[in-house]
Amino acid sequence: MSAEEDLDQFEAEIELALYQEYRAVLPMFRYVVETERRFYLANEVTVVPHESAGATHFEVELGDAWVWDMYRPARFVSSVKVVTFRDVNVEALPEKEL
Repeated sequence: MSAEEDLDQFEAEIELALYQEYRAVLPMFRYVVETERRFYLANEVTVVPHESAGATHFEVELGDAWVWDMYRPARFVSSVKVVTFRDVNVEALPEKEL
């Protein structure tokens, strides 16, 4: 195998492990949050729009979150603050049945 093929295989393995982790932790969270740069699972979400000089940006605060990022060593975080000029999608996950 070439170095490029080795790297591709390594990244594919990491992405598969990340997907498997996502499937395992999904039931622990209430919301899915997508920004232009990241995908999050969270239990607390606050989105505050700000207008200035005709432009709108969003301040997104997440509490008790998990970050989809294959290069991050610790994906569980207690709080996240994101500021973006792009779309933010927040979706409530279905209630868990006891």
